[in-house]
Amino acid sequence: MQENPTWLVLLIFAMIVVLGILLIYKLSKDKTKKVSNLRLFIQIVAVVAVFMGLILGPFNSPVFQPLGPSPRSHLLGSNFLGNQFPDGISVPILACYYPNGRTVTCPIWQLQAYIFPFWNYQVGYQVLYSTSGLEKIAIVLGMIIVGAIILGRFFCGWLCPLGLYQDVLTRIRKTSRLKHLRFSDKTNTALGQSRYIIIAIFLILSVIFGSYAIFGHELIPGTITGGPQGTEAGIVSNLNEPFCLVCPARPLCILIEVALGAMNWSYISKIVYGPFWITGFYITSLNLAVLIAVSSVSLFYRRFWCRICPLGALTALFSSFTPFKQIALTRLKKNEEKCTKCGVCKRVCPTQAYAVFDQKGGDVTESRCILCARCVELCPYEDALEIKFAGKTVMKSRNWLEEKKPS
Repeated sequence: MQENPTWLVLLIFAMIVVLGILLIYKLSKDKTKKVSNLRLFIQIVAVVAVFMGLILGPFNSPVFQPLGPSPRSHLLGSNFLGNQFPDGISVPILACYYPNGRTVTCPIWQLQAYIFPFWNYQVGYQVLYSTSGLEKIAIVLGMIIVGAIILGRFFCGWLCPLGLYQDVLTRIRKTSRLKHLRFSDKTNTALGQSRYIIIAIFLILSVIFGSYAIFGHELIPGTITGGPQGTEAGIVSNLNEPFCLVCPARPLCILIEVALGAMNWSYISKIVYGPFWITGFYITSLNLAVLIAVSSVSLFYRRFWCRICPLGALTALFSSFTPFKQIALTRLKKNEEKCTKCGVCKRVCPTQAYAVFDQKGGDVTESRCILCARCVELCPYEDALEIKFAGKTVMKSRNWLEEKKPS
């Protein structure tokens, strides 16, 4: 079995990241693309280090050897939480649990799994839990809240692998010279509201499936957990974590890792259930259908998934609404006196988060804003827009129109 990556490997990787950032700032002469290039680089780095698990290991664990070299057994959280919770650090990005192990894990998976089937069951997927379902959920929510207060939806704009995938689709559209489309304000608002409905539906489904463990009464026959994994009863093994059966990040991640040789397709294709893979442990027909649909729409509507993402909704809930907005550390600020209502910020926003244009000034961060900084990068007025962290300016708009004029 391969040993864990050494501190030297991590140090070399960190040095490459720092060097890449410095080169981007040094070599990017077009000020309207410098931040975008930097964001793309950081997104790729995040995919390598977090989503793909290529830096955080270990690899080829005997427990999951048929799955391939993808890391699947490293409980990073146990290093500082003192027990075997969580199944990876709860970071609000869609870093799928199934192929990527337990270094960083999607909180949506955790919230569902700790309701059903592992509410008070002591054995998970090769994990011995020392906490109750309620305690595990409290820890997950605590991590989401802390992350959201510190960085807000920066996770969505700069770190989420599905966000990178959508940005690549946007670049393909631009290269193909296809016109991008916009939703009406009414439709875009409805899409934003649907995020909370989506997560509520799937969490309620998890509660229904786990009703016996939680309330002592089985609402749906076949949902009493049992067996060595706690999942071998009736429909349980097919419907664990219901949102994961339709999440587009799951098949995207798995297919990419199979293509790179990090997962064995011969093994994955066996772990499916039902006709047309309607349910399954790794890939389902629903997963693939949703991924195809999201990809098709995102090719023309920028960051479509981000508008309906339930994980983005949770992050927004704990960073863009009272009382969390009052203590959020990362904010988009607008100087009303320097804004001329030119509309550039409104045109370039990938999620049509129009508060930056509509509001007069002050903190214009809203739930749809993914803090990608594109509006700040393209705003042609000095200091009209700025991103602040803990009260300190991280980035501000500049009069790049004047800078382009010949001397």
